[in-house]
Parts: sequence; structure tokens; C-alpha cells
Amino acid sequence: MKFGVVVFPGSNCDDDMIHVIGTVMGQDVKKLWHKDTEALNGFGKGDCVVLPGGFSYGDYLRSGAIASHSPIMTSVIEFANNGGYVWGICNGFQVLCESGLLPGALLNNNHHKFVCKNIYLRTETDQTPITSQLKEKQIIKVPIAHADGRYYADDETLKKLNENGQVLFRYCSEGGDTSETYNPNGSLENIAGICNEGRNVFGMMPHPERCAEPTLGNEDGRILFESILALQKEMA
Repeated sequence: MKFGVVVFPGSNCDDDMIHVIGTVMGQDVKKLWHKDTEALNGFGKGDCVVLPGGFSYGDYLRSGAIASHSPIMTSVIEFANNGGYVWGICNGFQVLCESGLLPGALLNNNHHKFVCKNIYLRTETDQTPITSQLKEKQIIKVPIAHADGRYYADDETLKKLNENGQVLFRYCSEGGDTSETYNPNGSLENIAGICNEGRNVFGMMPHPERCAEPTLGNEDGRILFESILALQKEMA
């Protein structure tokens, strides 16, 4: 399995992601410059493209809006539509929604402040490549850092996400309570991450790459990387 991490102007979590995938997990990974329309040549259905966190294009217009029209995104969309794995984290989640690869939108936090802290997530499904090594309802602690993380979708979309098991994570307490008290940004139904119907495109606001090794004092994020790598073993 090969990994590619797209770098937009303003990306600032690309090196963190490359470190975790390459050094911590020991996988083949390379940077993909946003203007390189041939960057995905050689990537196949079993490979993964990551859209990292940051402030692509300074978050001008709307977070992720300009990046969704970057030259490489034509290839990323085609790659996803052909079954390749695409994983967007924080700003990457925003780009996926703006590009139409995931439904809904990420709006300004309801308290209109940037939020940066550790939060708890409740795993809503173990039936996706990035949650396969987790158990349903398992609680993990992962940091967030965003100003535009409030997930919004219309009623029909929310109903479909729930019925299809496309909600990956919900914000919760340490004990799994998903009441509004534990919602850090006002996301509808405490949604912190979703996937597409095909279960090959994933978006989440929390940063698993920031809690994937002992030196950071938290390894809860590592299991998401282990989950997608479990696919490699199955395909071998």
C-alpha cells in the first residue's frame, strides 16, 4: 500500500502525517504537490491519498473551498471514484466536502472561536477501513484544532448517513455520553467524522496523527492507521 499526502499552500500538518505514516508506521509515503496533475500516476485502488490539516489558501472564501479546485483534485476525485482510499483530516475534511466527495459542510464553530484541545470520540462503526481495528462504541482520545469544524447537513442527508452507517465518530464524554455538553463546535448530532457510501472516502475533524506515538503521551490515533494497514495484509 502506497500513501500520498497532498500539500496545498497553507497545509501545516503534512509533515506530521508523513512522519507517522513513514517513520512510525514504516510505510511508503510521498508528498504530492497540489499543482502536479500527474502526482497520482502509479497509485492504484489499494493505495491511499491523504488530505492533511492546515489552512489551505489561508482559508479565504471558505475553509477548503479554493483547495477543492486545485489542479490535483481532479485526479483525487477520479482516484476516489475508481475506489482508491482518500482520507481527509481537519482542513482535508473541509476540502472533501467542498469537492463533493463527502456530503454536508463544515461551518464556523458555534462559539466563533478557534478550539484546540483533547476530546473524546465514540466509534460509531467498525465497518470501514479506518475503523476496522476499533470496536463499535469504543472511546478514543484525539486532539482537535479548528475554527470551522461544525458539521452541517440537511435532514435527508443526516438520515441517510445514519441509516447507512456512514457516521464514523461522534464527540462524547470519557464515558461515551454524546449530549451537547461534550460537543466542542456545535456539529449536528455531535458528528466528528463520516465516510461516503462506498466506504473508501473518509473525513474527520480530529487529528489522529497527533496522537500516534508514545513520545506524544497518547497513542489512541495509531489504531486508525493500523486499521487501514490491515487491508494490506488481507490483500497480500
